[in-house]
Amino acid sequence: MGSGPLGYSDEMTTCHALALSCSLTPSPTASSSELLARQVLDELESHGLTVEHVRVVDHDVHPGVESDMGDGDEWPAILDRVRAADVLVFATPTWLGHASSVAQRVLERLDAALSDTDGANRPVMVGKVAVVAVVGNEDGAHKIVADTFQALNDIGFSIPAQGCTYWNGEAMSGVDYLDLDRVPDAVAKTTATAARNAAALGVMLRGHPYPPYPD
Repeated sequence: MGSGPLGYSDEMTTCHALALSCSLTPSPTASSSELLARQVLDELESHGLTVEHVRVVDHDVHPGVESDMGDGDEWPAILDRVRAADVLVFATPTWLGHASSVAQRVLERLDAALSDTDGANRPVMVGKVAVVAVVGNEDGAHKIVADTFQALNDIGFSIPAQGCTYWNGEAMSGVDYLDLDRVPDAVAKTTATAARNAAALGVMLRGHPYPPYPD
């Protein structure tokens, strides 16, 4: 049995990562949130994870706090992909100092997963890892990360050490992350660290899950 990139067995490094980009801009227009999310995915892929990406605004995700709101709601298909992932990359832009409305809707829809349990009576998201990526040309990244971490942890996700990455442009400059000629060294280093720690935690939890919850 060989060892994977993180020093674990190859069998245990077959983890999967899903990025949900919560841009307000639909495809095919370029998105700074998606760019940073894909950079996190690239780092995760370098550690042996398989990866995929969803830009949420491209789908008809209805408001609500149920897993399926019916009437053409496209959230259930996205939720199936979250359930299948070991690592969730949650990416959002900054608007008026807060995460996007799309990001808030995703968190509200994920809340229903608390009542969806596995065979060990654990909420289905327990044992999954989440990292957060934030972009914006205004302040607010740390608050967005803090709020989002709390929400994701309430839902059951585990947060790795230094599990976020972000870019804040100069206030009122009008320069977006996707406008940069190169990734700033500090951002690249932070992204690599978040991905490396998320990959390691995802692998560990896959092999050594949390104990069963009492009835």
